[in-house]
Amino acid sequence: MLRELLQRLIRQLKSDPHYTIDPAVPTTALGTVLKERGLAYLRGLLRKPFLAQSQGALFVGRRVQILNSRLLYLGRSVTLEDDVKIDALSRQGVHIGNNVSIGRFSVIECTGVLTHLGIGFWIGDNSNLGDYNFVGAAGGVRIGANVLIGQGVRFHSENHVFCRVDIPIKEQGVTNEGIVVEDDVWLGSGVIVLDGVTIGRGAIVAAGSVVTKDVPPLAIVGGVPAKIIKFRSKDT
Repeated sequence: MLRELLQRLIRQLKSDPHYTIDPAVPTTALGTVLKERGLAYLRGLLRKPFLAQSQGALFVGRRVQILNSRLLYLGRSVTLEDDVKIDALSRQGVHIGNNVSIGRFSVIECTGVLTHLGIGFWIGDNSNLGDYNFVGAAGGVRIGANVLIGQGVRFHSENHVFCRVDIPIKEQGVTNEGIVVEDDVWLGSGVIVLDGVTIGRGAIVAAGSVVTKDVPPLAIVGGVPAKIIKFRSKDT
């Protein structure tokens, strides 16, 4: 009974009629999940009135920080896990799509200093940020739909100007081009994506890579800096 109840609930929240809980999951574990999700749902209810938009169920973990919440726009069935921090202060805000989860201890920060207001952050439906992700969205970070992002991934959409040697680097300003991750991309654990990069649809970035240049659609890249290893195909 508990399994069927939880399964129906998740199917409704995710709008996925085919969602099935593994039969090997014990009933005691299902009870724990239901309890934790229930508490997270109640925390979400308390946060929703202070957001710019929240279209459906919101699940909020423990010790979650949301700053400048009137610039945060949420879709349906969004999960903010324990110790997430979102500072939405930016020109265009933070936009999180349907069925998106933000992993534990992840940070989304759109503005570094008040003298240079950041652009903002977007993540599409059915995508996720893994645990301990960092998104520096001063130059704008756009992540598409159905994107898989591992643990410890970092996005840096800003660079410091350093052409002069007679004054400190911190006084020379910054440049911003923005980062784009298209649909159906997989970023492995520990990937770093630098400013000005576009990662094409269906690409895969190997764990620990540093992406400094655009990645073509369906490419598999890896290394520091990341280079093309091969392209995905029907035989991959």
